[in-house]
Amino acid sequence: MSISTKRKSPLHTLKTQGTWVLFLLPALLVYIVFMAGPLFDSLRLSLYTGEGYTPTQFVGFANYIELFSTPLWRERFFGALLHTCIFFAVHMTVQNTLGLFFATLLSSDFKGRDIFRTIIFAPATLSVLVTGFLWTLILNPQWGAINQFLNAVGLHNWTRPWLGEEGLALIIISLTSSWQWVGMPTVLFLAGLLAIPDEILEAARVDGASAWTIFWRIKFPLLMPVVGIVTILTFVDNFNAFDVIYAMAGAKGEPGYSTDLLATLFYRTGIAGEHPVGIPNMGMGATIATLTFIILMTGVLTWMYFSRKSNNEA
Repeated sequence: MSISTKRKSPLHTLKTQGTWVLFLLPALLVYIVFMAGPLFDSLRLSLYTGEGYTPTQFVGFANYIELFSTPLWRERFFGALLHTCIFFAVHMTVQNTLGLFFATLLSSDFKGRDIFRTIIFAPATLSVLVTGFLWTLILNPQWGAINQFLNAVGLHNWTRPWLGEEGLALIIISLTSSWQWVGMPTVLFLAGLLAIPDEILEAARVDGASAWTIFWRIKFPLLMPVVGIVTILTFVDNFNAFDVIYAMAGAKGEPGYSTDLLATLFYRTGIAGEHPVGIPNMGMGATIATLTFIILMTGVLTWMYFSRKSNNEA
């Protein structure tokens, strides 16, 4: 039996491709206007200097050289970079570990499970500024709830100016942020756990595997793609973090710049105008923003490389 195939005409193919372009065009325009355009404009501004928000004097890479060679700029930038890395590390170890723990508990069938899901996710629905302000009141050294409680139970030596000690403030703010956003990794991990076929888990139980063995030998390896996604989302969000620091420590990252992040450094430099005499330096601010983008892009591309490599090996 002969099979005849009808070859599509070039005009029909062109119409089909044109239809796809029409569907993609709105999203492409939004991306160009609100993402790609500001990004390339920031790259352009990092090559200029001048007072105000529209520097006009082209200086090439002089802003980058000044950032890494001037002691004050170098200290501020690398200090903010270190604090951002600490901020990210706390979220990874506390927020995401608790998220995995909560997701494991919530994947079990017990009474009141939906209520606990709501309670865990509820803080993520609040405004970051409102949450930061409330926690600032709770942590107040004079009449805050935490110090009042410690005094009430006789732990006077444990009371602290929680947001007033340079070695403690960043950790406290990071823990506060982790408390608010723990619901996000919980939801992602829970979706991954619920997607694991029951047949695999039942077969492991029949073979005598304990709950701990099932988690580490079956559930956790199958969750690795979700772990990668949660890690990269945490990385991007934390390296762009600004609002929680602004709400709890101010734009200068008090006390003594100990809570200063890359985003607050950019804000003070390019918008608020801290250096040198209260005048915005958008050229240097754009330089800081560009370096932050390079760090983010390097992290994302590294994750994509290893993720694709592991998928190919599998």
